[in-house]
Amino acid sequence: MSTDKEQLDVEDDFAAAETDDAEPVVEVAKTNLSKRRTIDNLLDERRLKRQLDDYDFDL
Repeated sequence: MSTDKEQLDVEDDFAAAETDDAEPVVEVAKTNLSKRRTIDNLLDERRLKRQLDDYDFDL
């Protein structure tokens, strides 16, 4: 670990990005819900496939 104080270069360009008039894009709740449902379905499918792979069919 160094005890020297290093000079950090700071750019002031970030202020220009904040003053843009463009509004941030807001995702609709329905889109988030549909994404969540898709993820849940994929996880359920993966879980069921794992259960089938682990099942002993020779009972």
